[in-house]
Amino acid sequence: MSLAEQYDPDSERARITGELGRTRAATLAIAQPLSPEDQLVQSMTDASPTKWHLAHTTWFWETFLLGPHAAGYTVFDGDFDFLFNSYYEQVGERLARDKRGMISRPALDRVRDYRRHVDDALDRYLSRASGADFAKVAGIIELGMAHEQQHQELMLMDIKHVLSRNPLAPAAYPKKLAAAGEAGPMGWIGHEGGLIESGAGASGFSFDNEQPRHKEWLEPFEMADRPVTNADFAEFIADGGYDTATLWLADGWAWVNETGAKAPMYWREDGVFTLHGLETQDPDAPVCHLTYFEAEAYAEWAGANLPTEAQWEAAAEGFDPANGDYMTPGQSAHPRPVEAGQGLRALSGGVWEWTRSAYSAYPGFEPFEGAAGEYNGKFMCGQYVMRGGCCATPAGHARRTYRNFFYPHMSWQFGGLRLARYV
Repeated sequence: MSLAEQYDPDSERARITGELGRTRAATLAIAQPLSPEDQLVQSMTDASPTKWHLAHTTWFWETFLLGPHAAGYTVFDGDFDFLFNSYYEQVGERLARDKRGMISRPALDRVRDYRRHVDDALDRYLSRASGADFAKVAGIIELGMAHEQQHQELMLMDIKHVLSRNPLAPAAYPKKLAAAGEAGPMGWIGHEGGLIESGAGASGFSFDNEQPRHKEWLEPFEMADRPVTNADFAEFIADGGYDTATLWLADGWAWVNETGAKAPMYWREDGVFTLHGLETQDPDAPVCHLTYFEAEAYAEWAGANLPTEAQWEAAAEGFDPANGDYMTPGQSAHPRPVEAGQGLRALSGGVWEWTRSAYSAYPGFEPFEGAAGEYNGKFMCGQYVMRGGCCATPAGHARRTYRNFFYPHMSWQFGGLRLARYV
């Protein structure tokens, strides 16, 4: 099924165009408190400069919607196609990823002009497009908004990494106090297993890697009722977790020895580095910024497992993103403490939860048509799936079937874990 075939343009036009405006504005709001110098720095290959994100998320609209569909559209700057393409081979040549921090020109103001140029063109096109024309692009608009929301999360991940390298440990955003909470002892919730259906259905937006819906067989299992907290992980460290080879996968133990890791990323002797500067570690908040290796080692130490993504999805039948700990205006961009309660706590947002499932195609997987087909499928090698969303994920972006994915050594994403075990 093509992207356009998933939507009724007559009923969706007002909703989609309104959401598009809010999405574009939210990207600028994330960047607004940052200095021009902040927005140029690239602290590692995986972390792109904020300025690049602002331009790339604009390039996407120019390349996939306005260029092919808006008659008479004037390209803002022909050089931007090379500078701000990310990995789309079908679109053309691009700047090497590790060189993005070298783009001191164009200046930030010109990138902002670029966004205004494209936003104005989007407004004109969408207000004038016929119903038939809108039907052709509705799926691209949905994909473009989801793409930009992913980059909003990446902007927060990346600027956090940038500022963590500053010896002054500066805050990107004003300090936000998290609500008080006591995680309490970890409990377990059983699932009978059996034949389940996993993956996204045909209604509503989903990425191609969430489809098709298919059957999975699960043995009976239990899922922890809350994520692993900072206090839990501190016990693992105190018990020699980083010094015990038998707890680690071979690649994980090699990573420990190569990096000298002794604690999660951003943990420091005098606190934890956050987007709000250096703060006191909250023992009841979910542990965050773990590699897959660390999550797997903790599960081994705890006598449990990481869940498979099918287990996670089955257990999360009541997943409600409306009440989650997500990135919204005025909220903390750091995981809040786990609150007491019933059922699976802190499942929506907070931290992405590692699963033990390799990122691969579902049976019958078909990528999106055209260059958009490069969005997910070609990365299905050597990575692991994360589920649930995090405190840097835009509200409304995550869903129960959402599949995020990272290489096992990566930890600059807001990643934690929830335990599972067979019964």
